[in-house]
Amino acid sequence: MNRRESLKAIGLTAVSAGVLLEACKTDDKKTTAGAATTADESNAGREAFEVERNKKLKEERFFTDHEMLTITVLADIIIPKDEKSGSASDAKVPEFIEFIVKDIPSHQVPMRGGLRWLDTQCMNRYNNAFKDATAAQQLEMVNDIAWPEKVKPGMEQGVAFFNRMRDLTASGFFTSEMGVKDLGYAGNMPNKWEGVPEDVLKQYGLENV
Repeated sequence: MNRRESLKAIGLTAVSAGVLLEACKTDDKKTTAGAATTADESNAGREAFEVERNKKLKEERFFTDHEMLTITVLADIIIPKDEKSGSASDAKVPEFIEFIVKDIPSHQVPMRGGLRWLDTQCMNRYNNAFKDATAAQQLEMVNDIAWPEKVKPGMEQGVAFFNRMRDLTASGFFTSEMGVKDLGYAGNMPNKWEGVPEDVLKQYGLENV
């Protein structure tokens, strides 16, 4: 749960393709968590209705302050700060999630319902909302809903919510500038062509050509 390498192996494969595809439909800036909240910084190549829509979404507010704090705690449990890069909240993942649920409204009911379910569970267990529980209590709660194959009866809603939360967090982080650097993805680098890799040449018997 608290190791970024595990999330790369498990979390990224779980990221919903629909989240990324839908997020790219009307706003090419949504491919980074930070850009999701600064969509008006560059309007090049956008239709007027797209610019207006993004502006409207930015001005709207869906999650309450309490909900945003809960999302922030959860996101940082899923992707904590380590020696390599910052946490999910450092990459503005909570803001990304706020934008996504406005852009893709089908996330709204499951997310709000899941946050309320989480608080209810924590109130019953710890007499505190999730965000106000101790770090140990928060981790205990998360561990009960983080592993679908080990879910206890009555915890299914929590598992479904956490799966969605993990998908959105991974989508937001690993499409942010910080997350891309964390993955080590360089993309196409101009003036950096060094020829076909030696192992590829050997594979096709062309190393001496």
